[in-house]
Amino acid sequence: GFGSVMYDASRLPHAENLAATREAARWAHGQGLWIEAELGQVGGKEGTPALDAHAPGARTDPDEARAFVTGCGVDALAVAIGSTHAMTTRTATLDHALLTRLAEAVDVPLVLHGSSGVPDAELAAAVTGGIGKVNVGTALNVALTGAVRAHLARHPEQVDPRRYLGPAKEAVADTVVRYLKVIRAGGAGPESGTAPAAAVGG
Repeated sequence: GFGSVMYDASRLPHAENLAATREAARWAHGQGLWIEAELGQVGGKEGTPALDAHAPGARTDPDEARAFVTGCGVDALAVAIGSTHAMTTRTATLDHALLTRLAEAVDVPLVLHGSSGVPDAELAAAVTGGIGKVNVGTALNVALTGAVRAHLARHPEQVDPRRYLGPAKEAVADTVVRYLKVIRAGGAGPESGTAPAAAVGG
């Protein structure tokens, strides 16, 4: 079964987010689960209005982050520092100064949603600066879909999904390997004593 859950009530006003997340954390820990929550407005989620990741109030406030983690007891915190969910172009610009302050403010791993839209150098710097988990679901979706489309363009007569899902899985694996290399470039891995993770989603 699953050993962790992501609970996102960041769309709610701060006090309601805190209360809902506290209850979710209580339930998760009662089941022996590790729980991640979100604070700030990452934006870009399906069914939500477009959001400027650099708009006033969108980013995670370090003082609020400290109080939030203390108040609800989550095990990791997804923060808004300039990325956006579901980006298919890698043009996001991160606020590394804010990341430094957030890393100093809380004592749980920080998570970067929307990492698919972050250039490699920015992502490596984020890992160096304190990000402990990166979510790259959109990049994996793009790799898989692109491989399927390319295969069917070359072989339009094929209808057996086993023929095109093989190349699609290889494309996803290659993308994961590339992200792991970027994460290592940021100083994460066995040699550094840290172990940030690449995760599906965002």
